[in-house]
Amino acid sequence: MKYLTLIITLFFITPNQQTDKLTGRYNYLIEDDNVYVQKDKITFSDSVFVFDNKYLPKGKISYGNVILLDNFINRDLIISIPKDQIKKDTVLFYMHDKQSSTVNYIDEVVGKGKLIKIK
Repeated sequence: MKYLTLIITLFFITPNQQTDKLTGRYNYLIEDDNVYVQKDKITFSDSVFVFDNKYLPKGKISYGNVILLDNFINRDLIISIPKDQIKKDTVLFYMHDKQSSTVNYIDEVVGKGKLIKIK
């Protein structure tokens, strides 16, 4: 009987342990002089993202306390997204420069923008 209870408990726990990931298509907008300008469309799939513009490189997504998009537009630009933004249709993000003079480049924000989900 106790094994049956253990199996039933594990069955109900396992599906609820999903990690939040970016999926789907988004428009991305960059803030320029307090105005958001739409740049391109971007598609997220598991741990990779791709721009509609074929000349821009593919990038990688790192999931942790903060979600990081590496290789965003160019090799030196990295995007950070607070984890609580993932469930929203409009996701705020911050841009960081890997060539920054600060010790931890994530601490210095060089720009910000929004991802707006396309339904």
